[in-house]
Amino acid sequence: MYAQIVLFDGFDPLDVIAPFEVLAAGSDAVGGELIVDLVSAEGPRAVLSGTRGLVLNATARLDPTRPGYVVVPGVSGPTVGDPDEGVETIPVLLARFGDTDAAPLLRQALRNPAVTVAAVCGGSLALAMAGLIEERHAVTHVQGMDMLEATGVHAVPARVVDDGDLVSAGGVTSGLDLGLHILEREYGPRIAHAVEALFEYERRGTVWRNSGRQPVVV
Repeated sequence: MYAQIVLFDGFDPLDVIAPFEVLAAGSDAVGGELIVDLVSAEGPRAVLSGTRGLVLNATARLDPTRPGYVVVPGVSGPTVGDPDEGVETIPVLLARFGDTDAAPLLRQALRNPAVTVAAVCGGSLALAMAGLIEERHAVTHVQGMDMLEATGVHAVPARVVDDGDLVSAGGVTSGLDLGLHILEREYGPRIAHAVEALFEYERRGTVWRNSGRQPVVV
């Protein structure tokens, strides 16, 4: 099984590194059955993040036919400023994702029953603004929940939202929770717990799923 973590210009480094580290440790725990790659739509290349010029290297091209997971990070950049004056704010960077070569590949991945697309923080907004997850359940950073709802996505205020072949996580550090949820979902709680113990980190909250009884009082 593969876990492809997508790099694109302006990505948020922690959105990438948190799930990468967790999934890599999980791969070790299952004897290498899980292959974890940093990928880009263009193939192997150096990809510039949105934080202080940090660069990560994609080692392969995003392949929507590979079974497993495709993880989409959010972006980092200024939260305020006038785009007409050349300030590339986070909403501008997220909207630009829809014009990249990654968007049609993610559309293919979402149509592939062997693939689950996962998103960290603004990654779900990038997918939503590209018109890829309308009417689905997802979460993003707390500051982007209204925008997520405005795209036609059912925004759920949970740490991790599992909507079947679409899994999303909230703010930046929730990439750790996303990675651990993927490990538990695929390999069971013992593997997830072993990685939790290694990282000295415990997941927060209940994973939300669109199932079970509706509460009478919220």
